[in-house]
Amino acid sequence: MNWQALVLTARLAALTSAILMVVGVPVALWVAYSRRRWKFLAESFVALPLVLPPTVLGFYLLVAFGANTPFGRWYQHLTGSTLAFTFSGLVIASVLYSFPFAVNPMAAGFRAVDQKLIAAARTLGAGEFRIYSRIVLPLAWPSLVTGLVLSFAHTVGEFGVVLMVGGNIPGTTRTLSIDIYDQVQSLNYDAANQTALALLVFSYVLLCVVYGLNQKLLVWGGR
Repeated sequence: MNWQALVLTARLAALTSAILMVVGVPVALWVAYSRRRWKFLAESFVALPLVLPPTVLGFYLLVAFGANTPFGRWYQHLTGSTLAFTFSGLVIASVLYSFPFAVNPMAAGFRAVDQKLIAAARTLGAGEFRIYSRIVLPLAWPSLVTGLVLSFAHTVGEFGVVLMVGGNIPGTTRTLSIDIYDQVQSLNYDAANQTALALLVFSYVLLCVVYGLNQKLLVWGGR
């Protein structure tokens, strides 16, 4: 097991899922409750990473991070370096790539909240912030946890985007998925099998958590 790659992967997944919890909740609320006629355009944009090949997303992010774009030049002027082949670039790429895995479950949970409760709260004079913080978010918490777990797990298993944007720099951008690829390329199947088996068990446990939460949500909803 490459412990350096393990620590880097855990750090990347934790940062990505934390950012997605902050950014994803308001987006999911808007997706769930907005009545805009053009909302489907925004929903399609959010879900785009689900169908877009990782290499395509990674390529355009790599171009955007370069010094030939306004954003790339601005970032290089601000920090003195580019985002490409850096850990910060990996975080941005991972947030974009895992965005639908956080937003979609959250939006589904918000839609499942009984609208009668929201209407009753408005009738009693509760403001929008109070309604969402005291009613919607507590009732939809299993979906929030699902979005957090899925975005974390998806980040752990990233390969194409990580390879395109971060390359393979030990201690900086070499994640566990990249390490497995390196071990296979070196014909070191024993080491690759150890890491792959660990990821397999980890992924199964996380999926058990997700499905367990969903089952509890269905039981509570039936009550």
